[in-house]
Amino acid sequence: LGKCLLSPIVLAAYAYNRSLSELGPGGRAEGEPGVLCQLFSFLMAFFGLAPTLLLLAMALECWLSLGHPYFYRRHLNRRLGVTLGPAAAGLCALFCALPLLGFGVPMQYCPGTWCFIRMAGGGPRQLGFPVLYASLMGLLVLAIGACNVSSMRHLYGMARRQPRRGSPTTATATPHMEELDHLVLLGLMTVLFTICSLPLIIRAYMGAFAADFNENADLSALRFLSVNSIVDPWVFIIFRTSVFRLFLRRVCRRLN
Repeated sequence: LGKCLLSPIVLAAYAYNRSLSELGPGGRAEGEPGVLCQLFSFLMAFFGLAPTLLLLAMALECWLSLGHPYFYRRHLNRRLGVTLGPAAAGLCALFCALPLLGFGVPMQYCPGTWCFIRMAGGGPRQLGFPVLYASLMGLLVLAIGACNVSSMRHLYGMARRQPRRGSPTTATATPHMEELDHLVLLGLMTVLFTICSLPLIIRAYMGAFAADFNENADLSALRFLSVNSIVDPWVFIIFRTSVFRLFLRRVCRRLN
């Protein structure tokens, strides 16, 4: 949804050879970015935060189902899952709308085809939101990483307890391939998500506390954040295919 809403705006800016502020109506005050730029900034912030919250919900569900199955069975149901998505999206929308109300400043970045929250320069009112946004992202990254590492530990324990197929149970049984598949996939997605999220968090803190205004570095951080949502589905598709599972089985047999 984020790609479908944001990409046409960028393509229109390139097609007309104009910046986002020039494409849409002007801002209310002089020097304020245009309405289209403000909308783009809101969407960038929203679609950076909302999927992260949903990833946290998925990581918590995975951790509870593996580590606390009785609690999971008793307290988590389909109705809670259906309610959680809209609730998380609503909270993210309210939080990301703060710059439109004056807490934080939307800003057009070079080359004029993307807008985001100003991450350097200005007073506490301008830089308070990016620091708060980066801190929230950092907490979500830590929580997701902790849940996924705990889930991987449970998966590894389950795999170690599985006997080799066609052989009696032994203490050195070969890990069950289904648990191993999930373990590898979860590890890859956790590493990818962390690598893609950290640059934006670092840039926000550097801009606020070190007064480091560098648009190229900010652009690279936003690209990293966008790469996560592009690559993650492909990682999931590729590493859940039968070809990869066959390759993994052969590697494990060689290692054993």
